[in-house]
Formats: sequence, C-alpha cells, structure tokens
Amino acid sequence: MNDMNDNHDSHAEIATNDFDTRGNSTPVDETPTTLRRPNPNGDEKIPTGSPPNNKGTAKKRLPRALAALAALAVTVAVGVYYFRFVAPFESTDDAFIAAHATTVAPQIAGRVAQLLIHDNQDVKQGDLLLEIDPVDYQAKLAQAQANLAAARSQLAQAKAQFAVDEAKEDEERANIAAVEAQAAYAQTNLKRLEAIGNVGVSQNQIDVAQTQLSSNVADVQVALNKISAAEAQAALSKASIVTAEANVEQSEAAVQQAELNLSYTKITAPETGYVTHRTVEQGAYIQPGQALLAIVPRQIWVVGNFKETQLTHMRPGQSVTVHVDAYPQIKFTGHVDSIQSGSGAQFSLFPPENATGNYVKVVQRVPVKIVLDEISDANIVLGPGMSVEPKVRVN
Repeated sequence: MNDMNDNHDSHAEIATNDFDTRGNSTPVDETPTTLRRPNPNGDEKIPTGSPPNNKGTAKKRLPRALAALAALAVTVAVGVYYFRFVAPFESTDDAFIAAHATTVAPQIAGRVAQLLIHDNQDVKQGDLLLEIDPVDYQAKLAQAQANLAAARSQLAQAKAQFAVDEAKEDEERANIAAVEAQAAYAQTNLKRLEAIGNVGVSQNQIDVAQTQLSSNVADVQVALNKISAAEAQAALSKASIVTAEANVEQSEAAVQQAELNLSYTKITAPETGYVTHRTVEQGAYIQPGQALLAIVPRQIWVVGNFKETQLTHMRPGQSVTVHVDAYPQIKFTGHVDSIQSGSGAQFSLFPPENATGNYVKVVQRVPVKIVLDEISDANIVLGPGMSVEPKVRVN
C-alpha cells in the first residue's frame, strides 16, 4: 500500500509540473527528472534520462596526456641540448683580440722631409715610411771621411819615420864597430911603443899614441850614446805608429757612425702589418725615441679571461669557436694555445694583497691565449682591443 501511495504521489507530482499556476500547459523540461525510491537509509535520487557519457570523459583525459607527453619531450630536448651544446663548452664575454704592436721611433733628430704613409695603410717589412732631412748628416759624414784620410796620412808618416829611425840606428851600430876597432888599434900601438921604450922610440911618440887611444875611447862612448839615441827615436816612432793606428780606427768608427746616422734618416717598417696610431706629420721636427706610429702585425690572437672554475677541463690544443662582435655573421675558429700561470689580477699594476685587512673570496679570472686559424678574407680587419666571445670545447 505504501508503494502504491508513493507511486501515486510521484505521478501526481509529474502531472502537476506539466501545468503552470494559471493552468496553461508548458513544455516539459528535457532535463532528466529524478525519481525517488524508498530506501531504508533515505531517499535516493536516480536519473531517469540517458546513461552517463563516457566519450566526454575520454576527451577530457586526452589533452592531459598530450600535455604530459609534450612536457616530457621538452625535458628530454632540454637535457639533450644541455649535454650536447652547453655542458661540453666553456665560454666568456670577457675576451679581446691582442697583438704585438711595434712602436716606430727615430734614432736621430731632424725635420721630416717626406712622409710616405697614411693611417691604416698596409705595409711590408722594409717599406720606406718617412725620411728625415739628410743634409746635416751628409755634411757630418764628409767631415768624418776627411778626418779618416788625415789619420791614415799620419799613420803613413809615422811608419816612414820609424823606417828612417831604424836605418839611423843601424848606421850608428855600424859606426861604433869602426870606432871600437880604431880604439883597439890605438891601444895595441900604445902597448907596442911602451914595450920598445925610450931606446927605440921617442917619448913624444908614446905620448901621441896615448892621446890617440884616449880619443878613440871617447869616440866609442859617443857612438854608444848615438846608438842609445837612435834606439829611443826608433821606439818613439814605433809608438807614433800605434797612436796613428788608433787615430785611424777612431776615424773609421766616426765614419761608420756618420754613415749609420745618415741611414737613420730613412725610417722603414720593422715588420709587415698595418699603420696605426700615427702622430707624425710632414715638416715636423722629431727627437730620438719619439713615438711616431705603430705597426700592428697580421698575426693576432684572442685573450679570453676565463673564471678559474672554468679551467678544470681546459687544455692546450682544444678547439675554439670565436664570435667577433664586429662580424656577427662570421664564425671564426681556432685552438687554445696556452693558459697563463697566474690570474690576471696578480700581474696588474697593483696586485691584491690578501694577507692584510678583511678577506673576501672572489672568483679570479685567468687569461687564456687562443690562436685563430688563418683568415683568408682580406676585407676582414681584426685589431687589438676588439671584443670577442670565445667558446672552448672542453670535452
């Protein structure tokens, strides 16, 4: 009976919903109605429309799966990119091009007579850059050559005088032999007369023989003195030769210096490269050691200041890719040449002194020399100080 009453009430409720308050009929709502069934635990609403749509739930699950798959693919791609294009490389933006620029300076003073170069000109080793007025140095060379000729003439005179003095010395030596022979004869004659005595010769003859002996002995002494004088004169002449030879050598050195000074009036390129930082102008008076210009050679390299923590796996010979700010569309290649033994700060003008004051640890940078491969394009101009970004493959 209760079931019948419940069903009756339900049908009555449905019928009542078909009419509005005015008694007019209204369309039945297509929304599934709910039937109430008795339940010991309470009323339970059961949908009376179509069954649940499982296709809609599947459609909602599909985008989630695709999103998870896409996230996984992105993670894998990022990992592959990192381990292939990031992890095996070390790079820095603290890097510049370097080269050994040679400063050109004169060795003599003078006025610039000819200036044969212009800014950024490509020159070869030995090319004439400028010329100093050579008139003064030509005159000094002529004077030095005249002094050399006079010194050589004095040397010839000294040698001739030495020959005369040597001949005179020989003559005096020959003369003393004759004088000594006469003295010996006079002594022998005196002894002979003295042996005869007054019986065979007169006293006058004996006295004459004694006088002759004394005269000959004096002549021998005079001859000996003349020999000494001749020897001294010969020694003096020989010393004059040495002095004259020294004067000749000095004059020859003066001539060579004058020739060098004259050659210094022509200033040539010490090496092949490009003219940079030119400060000289034609007609200017320049001094020895004055910087006139600089020659930057074609051989350049890159100095990359890497952090010390980036040097763990860096070795000489590893390949390098260099990006130059001036040529972003070109990829330059090279290799690591060497790694400096010490940080850049240690060799600065004022190196840090960490033993005093408060210490704060800072990651240091170490210069690494990178040699570029040969650049075939002549239109590419790379010079010291240009910014680059090297990337070293360390694995």
